[in-house]
Amino acid sequence: MYLEWIKCQGEFWCTLNNVNLDHKHFDYCQGVYIIWHSGQDPAVVYVGQGDIKSRIQDHRSDPEIQCFERFGLYVTWASVPPRARDGVESFLAQKLTPRVGTDHPSAEPIEVNSPWG
Repeated sequence: MYLEWIKCQGEFWCTLNNVNLDHKHFDYCQGVYIIWHSGQDPAVVYVGQGDIKSRIQDHRSDPEIQCFERFGLYVTWASVPPRARDGVESFLAQKLTPRVGTDHPSAEPIEVNSPWG
C-alpha cells in the first residue's frame, strides 16, 4: 500500500511539540503516524494510529516520548482506511522497532512505503 506521508509547510518534517494542531488539516484526520528523533543516532520513538490530532496531543505530555526531546522530536502521518490500520501499524512497528510502546496490533502486516524513501 502506498502512503502519502505528511510534511509541514515548506516540505519540512513537522516537529512533534510545535505542529499547529488547530489547523483545519487535523479536522477528521485519521490514520497512522510515526514519531522519531534526530541527532547523532536518529531512531524511531513511537508508531501508532487513530485520530492524529488527539494522539499528538497525548504524546506531547508523555514523559517516555518527551525524554527524547533533547535530540529533536518529529512526527509524520498518513491517512489509512480503518480496516487497514492495524496491519499497517503492525508492519511499521516490525520494520522500524520503535523505542517506546510494545503494544501493537497482532494483525497481518500490510507493507507500506517508508516516509524516508
